[in-house]
Amino acid sequence: MPNWTFEDAARDAGHVIIAGIDEAGRGPWAGPVVAGAAILDRDNLSSALRTGLNDSKKLKPIAREQLFAELSATARIGVGKASVDEIDIMNILQATMLAMARAVSVLGDPAPSFALIDGNREPTLTCGMKCVVKGDSRSFSIAAASIVAKVTRDRIMRALDTRHPGYGWATNAGYGTREHQDALARLGITSAHRKSFAPIRKILRSD
Repeated sequence: MPNWTFEDAARDAGHVIIAGIDEAGRGPWAGPVVAGAAILDRDNLSSALRTGLNDSKKLKPIAREQLFAELSATARIGVGKASVDEIDIMNILQATMLAMARAVSVLGDPAPSFALIDGNREPTLTCGMKCVVKGDSRSFSIAAASIVAKVTRDRIMRALDTRHPGYGWATNAGYGTREHQDALARLGITSAHRKSFAPIRKILRSD
């Protein structure tokens, strides 16, 4: 379960405002990649957040939505996105780093002096940072960011599902499920598909 270990280390190093950063949507075949950033009010963290924060993938959708509402009311959160076009131009890793930087940039003032980032790659930020592998299950701040990213992206994919029905994006979030593959064979590629991804490239080559 997440705890304050990494935040405590940053505080011991003199940092007061610490942000957690995580992303959602690196693997799907469609839709943007979304990053979340969160600065928690540690001294006033609600019991719902204290007991409920965790890696967003380990939470049920209704729990994620409830925690997202709590974070929206009590924490400073930021969302950054990189579009399908940006993913196709710069590749998914660089697009993810861009989304993370954008999420931090909208956190407002005072800006964080330190960031805890899920994974092992550092985005380009103006503050100090530390990468934490599996950080969404180890750090409260990163867990909060993972919920922000996941809930926001799921909402985007539900909206895209209404514009491009048949692919099942409201439930599969753009991942390459059997439902999605069958829809591609039946309906073809949409403007929301990542054309740089191998399964989509293969279809384009065969057309």
